Amino acid sequence: MRPLLLITISIINLSCSNTNNNSMGYFNKSNSTEETSKNIDNKEMKKTTEMLNETVFWNIIDKSLKNTNNQQDQEVFLIKEIVNLTPKEIVGFRLRTDKLLYDTYNSKMWCAGYLMNGGCSDDGFEYFRNWVISRGKDVYEKAKENPDTLISQKENGEFEMFEFESFWYVALEAFKKKTGKDLYDYIDYNNFKTSEGNYPQFEFDWEEENTDSMKKLCPQLFEHFWK
Repeated sequence: MRPLLLITISIINLSCSNTNNNSMGYFNKSNSTEETSKNIDNKEMKKTTEMLNETVFWNIIDKSLKNTNNQQDQEVFLIKEIVNLTPKEIVGFRLRTDKLLYDTYNSKMWCAGYLMNGGCSDDGFEYFRNWVISRGKDVYEKAKENPDTLISQKENGEFEMFEFESFWYVALEAFKKKTGKDLYDYIDYNNFKTSEGNYPQFEFDWEEENTDSMKKLCPQLFEHFWK
């Protein structure tokens, strides 16, 4: 009976050993796959000038507006949505944002920002235009053609200010979460020309001291905001 008992015990031990090995192998494989996937992403990432598809970009913005009621919640929502993109697409989200900022860098838009915020510095103008983008495609496109149409958004300021500085950084936060890397390192600034450092030169066609000049450019905003 003793030899039989020893054989039985050996079989049980062998079975448990195989089960443990198989389990450890599964977890090791899972961790390894996840780590490998991240490493592959990082190795394949190169500097780019490719903007995110415009439709995809605006769909994300519009979705954030439908699901949130304030800037803080919108910021959180955007980061969660953007992190689902590929690393290259996340960089593309920022590049698309920069292009939209570039396209609205002009005197008339600055006048609108000045009126709505009771003043508008260089940085304030950046944050104002980020806010315009954050209001969605329809608002942005209309404002690009005629900034006075932003009167439709007079109730959508945050604490009576029409700025959204942190919108500019949602892609950076998402990229950090996705890759652990700094998004700026993957923008090809040598070839991406529609960025902050390459804004066009223009002359202001309005003056702070000449209120009539502001009223002429943005009559509705002037009437509502200027005191």
